[in-house]
Order: sequence, then structure tokens, then C-alpha cells
Amino acid sequence: MSSVRVLLLYPRFAQDSFWRNLELARLKGARCMAPPLGLITVAALLPAHWEARLCDLNARTLDPADLAWADVVFVSGMLPQRQEALAAVAAMQAAGKVVVVGGPDVSSSPEAYAAADFRVLGEAEATLSAFVEAWEGGARSGLITAPEERPDVSRTPVPRFDLLHLPDYLFVGVQFSRGCPFTCEFCDIIELYGRVPRTKTAEQMLAELDALYALGYRGHVDFVDDNLIGNKKAVKAFLPHLIAWQQAHGHPFHFSTEASLNLADDTALLDLMAKAGFYLVFVGIESPDPEVLRSTQKKQNTRRDIAASVHRIYAAGMVVIAGFIVGFDNEAPGAADAMAELIEEAAIPVVSLGLLYALPDTQLSRRLEREGRMFPLKEEDFQHGDQTGAGLNFATLEPRIDVLRRYREVYARVYAPRAFFGRIRRLSELVGRQEGGVTSTEPPAPPEPIDVRQLLADLGRLFGVLATVTWRHPRAAVHIWPVALRGLKRLDRLEQLLSLALFYMHLGPFSRKVVRDVSRQIAEIEAGRWVDPREAAPAQSPLRAAE
Repeated sequence: MSSVRVLLLYPRFAQDSFWRNLELARLKGARCMAPPLGLITVAALLPAHWEARLCDLNARTLDPADLAWADVVFVSGMLPQRQEALAAVAAMQAAGKVVVVGGPDVSSSPEAYAAADFRVLGEAEATLSAFVEAWEGGARSGLITAPEERPDVSRTPVPRFDLLHLPDYLFVGVQFSRGCPFTCEFCDIIELYGRVPRTKTAEQMLAELDALYALGYRGHVDFVDDNLIGNKKAVKAFLPHLIAWQQAHGHPFHFSTEASLNLADDTALLDLMAKAGFYLVFVGIESPDPEVLRSTQKKQNTRRDIAASVHRIYAAGMVVIAGFIVGFDNEAPGAADAMAELIEEAAIPVVSLGLLYALPDTQLSRRLEREGRMFPLKEEDFQHGDQTGAGLNFATLEPRIDVLRRYREVYARVYAPRAFFGRIRRLSELVGRQEGGVTSTEPPAPPEPIDVRQLLADLGRLFGVLATVTWRHPRAAVHIWPVALRGLKRLDRLEQLLSLALFYMHLGPFSRKVVRDVSRQIAEIEAGRWVDPREAAPAQSPLRAAE
């Protein structure tokens, strides 16, 4: 069989994003945050006689030689990448290439990508073989849709990490499971991947870590699962293998992930995750109001004290960063105070604050569509990397200006320098402290001997970063140095605490920009210049909007 040459093209993300922390990446010598795990998994699924090259436009420009080499171009991305993805489709077609589009955004909104030659909807394990068959049969366009049955990820091969230029990235992702058992109304994960979490085997995961290790990668590995503990039985069976692998290899990786708040209820699971090297967990809290949580079907967060749950995760040695949303239908007038107070009480250092956004093909967007409250899609929706700027794409039940004022207040309070760094200082006293938190039935392990040479190297590197921060961001350095000096009392947590403090290099300016942007929206409403998009444009369904 003749070889088919595939260029895997990953579009740039929108410029304005809470998570697009390029300042932190550059301080640590990287070009961007994380590589496209989906595309390198697709590369691993290609037939052996097909060749693949990767171009991540977030890290590098497209080499004309790679474009000339390719027979076909694969483009994949998420909603914040849509504009760049569509531009890439047009550019590749203008260069005479057949373009195949897949991934979460086209799977949710296929009509938006009608210009592509092929649209592949659904998970690659369930669709790629059909595309390969069509291509080798001579087809150069088509629509391929995954069957209703979800694919078995225990058959997914090791991603092609060898296609990456690893120094470009702040961290690298792996995936243990897909799907989530909960039913949050605003979430698209259960629509894309289902409510029954499917997991890889321990052997698969260790093979992925072996591949990264063999390539010389060390450091931060993110488990990109949308809820790592969606299948607790499976993850508890896997973690002892991960612990043994880490011990055998000298603990080359430290891990982050996303999990639901009920993680805090399971002492054994917390203990396993900490021993495996997990140090950071993103938790979707959304709101401190139980009525809001019930109405949006996030009932799991109403069954426990949120701040106490966060502190139990801290006690196990893991830091929590959290997501909150403003703009639910039944928010109380005092929601801003309640949200800011919970964030302070729980000492959550980094908080993703967003305006509610009805993602395509979710329970929320379908309900709002039925109620006639959805706004037509507009170009600005894709100019933001998240819902900090593009939220409230629907008619709110209370005056829109009140929601925006509430959002502005929370953002300004949470990211005031004194508040942000105060939370990190309190966190330094909470993380890894077992008193009143997690207790282990095993006797404490003897402390590991200190490698003085490695310690001095690490301290030199960290304080080199601090010197750079002092030179480039002197106002922020006033707050960061005290965190670093406090961290000297806890050398085991110094890098962790300093990395969180360095988030402010991005989050400080970003939060001020969000406040300015929201203030402009408020001013437009006050001046009578804001027009309901349903009145300003022909009716258009956001679920089936074509470009």
C-alpha cells in the first residue's frame, strides 16, 4: 500500500483566556501551555503505512515544507479555536489540500464547518477507521458520524508523544477516562462522551508514562480527564500501579487533574492520589448557593460543606483551584458577597470566574432555546478563550446589568493583590497538614534523605525565575517575594506555592482587563446603547448555526 502523509494542524486559541497563561509559560522557558493530546492520539490510530507530522500553531508557525509534504490536513479544535480553525481550513484548501475536521467543536456544531472536505463527528476510536476506508477507496469528501455506542478506550494506543517538541510546553497531558456520571445542565462533556466513564487499563497508562519518560520528559503531567474520579473503583485500582511506577522511576512526574468535590469524602482515595504525586486538583464549585446548585443539577455540591471539603483536600497535600459561574437564573442579590466570602474562607488561590455560557448542544442551550432566550451566534463569541468575556449568550431573567455588576464585583475582589496573595499565604499553612483532615492508618514513612546538590539546583532555578519577575514585574514582585520566603520554611512546597504566586503575572492584568470590559458593557446598558441580539439579527439557532 502507498503511504498517505497526514499533517496534523492545531489552530491557535483565542487571545483572551483565563487559561492561556503565556506569561507563566515563558517565565518557565515554554512557548505555550499544553500540547494537543487529541491530535497525537489520532496520529497513533492511523494505519502503520500512513505518516504523520504535527504543527501546533500555538507554539510554532507552519513550515511550508510540511505543507508541501502533506497529502491531507487534519484540523481539530474546541469552541475558542473556531475562528482560527475555519481560517486554517480555508488556507489549506487554497493551498490545494484536502482538509479533514474533527474534534469537540465540529462534533457539537457540524454545520459551522460545512466548508471542510471531510467532517468527522465523534471520538476518533469510533470514526477514524471509516475515514481511512473512505480515503483509500478514493473519496475526497464526506461526513462521517460515530455510532451510538461509545468506543472502548482500553484499546486506545499510546499517543504519539514523539511528534511533540516537548520543550515548547509547560506541561503534557494524558487521559485515563472519558465521561462523567453527573448531569450538570451547562456541561457539554456528558453530551460528547456520555455519563458512563470509560477507563484505560493500568498497563496502558504506564505505557504512556514510559513513552514520556523515554523521550526525556520530566515534570508536570496533567490527567486531562473531566472527572478523574467519575469511576472511583477504576481509579482506585489504577493508583497503586502509578505509585509503584513513580517509586521505581524516582518520581519523575507530578500530576494535576480535575475531579468532583466528593473527592474530599474519600480518605483512602485522597491518600492514594497524594502518594502517586498528585499536587493540584481543579474542582467545579460553580456557586455557594444550594438552590442554584440544585437548579443547575449540580446536586453533588449541596451534600457537603464546600470550604471544609476543600480543606480536607489541602490536608492530603493537594492544592485546589476552582471554577465559579455567575449568571444562573435564580441567583440571589447577595451572590457576589457569598461567592467572594467562600473563596476567602476556603483559601482557594486560583479561581476561574466565568459568566454563564450556554454551550452548543447542552441541556442548558436546549432549554433556553425552547424558552426563546438564546441569542444568535456572533463572531465575538469566538474571540474569547472562555466565558470571562463571551458569557451570557442568552436573555437573563433578572436585569442583565445586575448580573454584570455582580460579576465585576466578584472579579475585582478576588483578584485584588492583597486578597490573592493572602490566600496563598493561608494555603501554605493548610496544604499537607493532617491535623483535623486526612488521617492514614499506616505509620508515617521516614523522611527521604535530602539531595543537597539537587536542592541547591532547584533553589537556584526558582530564585532565577524570581529575579526575572522582579525585573519585569516589580509591582507584583513585592507580593511574590514574601510567598517565596515563607516557602523556605516548607521546602517540600516551595515550588508549588511559588508557581501559584506566579499565576498572578497573568491573572493580575487579565482580571483588570475583565473588569474594564465588563464595565464597558455596563456603561452601554446604562447609556441605552445595548440591543438585545434577538432583535438586532435574524433568528438563528446556536445549535445549528452555519458559518
